[in-house]
Amino acid sequence: MDRRESLKVLTLGSLTAGAVLAGCEPKADQKGAHGGHDHKAVDGDPQRPANEKERDARLLKEKFFTDHEMATITVLANLIIPADDRSGNAEEAGVPEFIEFTVKDQPNHQTPIRGGLRWLDVECLNRFGKSFKDCAQNQQTEILDEIAWPEIAKPEMQRGVTFFNHFRNLVASGFWTSKIGIEDIGYQGNTATVWDGVPQDVLDELGVSYDPNIRYVTLEDRQTPMNFDEA
Repeated sequence: MDRRESLKVLTLGSLTAGAVLAGCEPKADQKGAHGGHDHKAVDGDPQRPANEKERDARLLKEKFFTDHEMATITVLANLIIPADDRSGNAEEAGVPEFIEFTVKDQPNHQTPIRGGLRWLDVECLNRFGKSFKDCAQNQQTEILDEIAWPEIAKPEMQRGVTFFNHFRNLVASGFWTSKIGIEDIGYQGNTATVWDGVPQDVLDELGVSYDPNIRYVTLEDRQTPMNFDEA
């Protein structure tokens, strides 16, 4: 199982909790550059209370991360979920915007993420004399390799480990709840399917059969209106 598949499994297993997804839904006029992640705000859902719409509209106008922090978030998110032959990267899915909205929607994320970004920059400055976003990719991955695996990380890297686990969860949640991510999963929603019962060879093997007194709709009858008064 590759990294993308591993992240997908972890994300799908945790989405039911809905912790980082509260308040985040699509809105056509607030999409990322490639139609990725976006958030329903003012008038996307007529059933949402007016105070919720007003709050979302206010949050969308506010800016929490600095330009430098957003650039760092984008670089780091793309390293976690790069583009492949099946779909785009985290940036194309609108993950940086998702994280920006999430930390405003749920302020408990603000200090861990901002502090972690600062830790990442300091670590890179001490090693390479540059901030994380300005380092070469091999330098960036050198740092990440030391914090991406909690079981083998050195004790002095624990602050980075805690941050990276938190950030990676946000990236995975943002990616696989975006348009690109949903297509990557292959989720089709409530799509009508056709099932014509258990194949006859399987019924024969099991020694069972359908009740001959019960009328079943055949493939040929599927477009024919039913008359339930028929015997």
